[in-house]
Amino acid sequence: MNTDRQPAAAAANWLGRRIDLTIDAVAHGGHCVARHEGRVVFVRHCLPGERVRAVVTEDNGGSFCRADAVEIHDAAPGRVTPPCPVSGPGGCGGCDWQHASPAAQRELKAAVVAEQLTRLAGIERDVEVEELPGGPLGWRTRTRLVAGKDGRAGLRAHRSHHVIPLEGHGCAITVPGALDDVLTRRWRPGADIEVTWDGAGRVHVRTSQTVRGRTKTGQLAGGQARERAAGRDWRFDAHGFWQVHPAAAETFADVVAEWAQVEEGALAWDLYAGVGLFAAVLADQVGADGHVVAVESSRQAVADGRRALAELRQVEWRQGSVARQLDRLAGLPQVVVLDPPRKGAGKAVVDAIAARGPERIVYVACDPAALARDLAILATHGYQLSELRAFDAFPLTHHVECVALLRPDSTA
Repeated sequence: MNTDRQPAAAAANWLGRRIDLTIDAVAHGGHCVARHEGRVVFVRHCLPGERVRAVVTEDNGGSFCRADAVEIHDAAPGRVTPPCPVSGPGGCGGCDWQHASPAAQRELKAAVVAEQLTRLAGIERDVEVEELPGGPLGWRTRTRLVAGKDGRAGLRAHRSHHVIPLEGHGCAITVPGALDDVLTRRWRPGADIEVTWDGAGRVHVRTSQTVRGRTKTGQLAGGQARERAAGRDWRFDAHGFWQVHPAAAETFADVVAEWAQVEEGALAWDLYAGVGLFAAVLADQVGADGHVVAVESSRQAVADGRRALAELRQVEWRQGSVARQLDRLAGLPQVVVLDPPRKGAGKAVVDAIAARGPERIVYVACDPAALARDLAILATHGYQLSELRAFDAFPLTHHVECVALLRPDSTA
């Protein structure tokens, strides 16, 4: 009897079971797909084409389970020795592709972006993931740690509350030196520790902990970050939103400037504006006689943005959720730039943007699935994907940043 064809419903709980697998394609989320006895197995720490022995780490029944590759029988050409000693099965969950070369990682991410576009938006497109300067290590400027039961700071294991302490070896992808003081201290168990290394080389540390339903926050070092991008100096809350990779803000601002092409005197919107990086780019294009509306939900970010762009009278700030503010905005924007959170903009926001008929929409996305879902909605309004660039802004993780340009069908 061929057990590979047994129905999924007949499968027992496989938790802890060791199984030999041939790895198929990469999937979104930092794992690859394999099949065994009629079930799908999502396997981490492997590469497409490899033969591995895996241990099932999670099985809730049904058609799939999750596993870690613990032995590699036949390695793929892109496999390398992980640079971090706490990566791998049962280790830190912060990185997904420590075992893949930088070139192999970018190929995997390109495959994921292309697959999401095809499956969720019906868009067939070749994708290339571009490398950012600086290499795969030491790039992360913002790190959120947690204190374990022994008070040592670390990162959680994959899909677990277990804390992997980083004392003694640090974090391979974080800027060197940024965590030194944090890792030598003992913290109250369960405390969250946010560490930011800014463009001026200063380290900012904030802690928070929830006790009896109340969250207490304290700034232990720094507080106001300094960065430079889009030809401007920026000062803002060190723990607010800013791109994590040192080269990302400048790179994305350049792409937005190239694709927005707002005419002088025109109206443009910057949605999910943060402290106004893209609003500054748009303001330069529309000039003193134009108008840029920047919409951002964070009060602190809006306050920081107003200070940073105080001399740009053409920039109008709106504080509140994008979904609510869109109904209150007047006019027909020539260009809309949006940089939504990981879940994407969603149907209500996308519908509201399309209803104003902008000539160009520049969409900055940190999740390819969310981007594809929103592109599918825009297609129902007659917008087509005109240009796409993808960047490896998070090396060694499964995350990838995309910038998409959309135009109405007649101009795409």
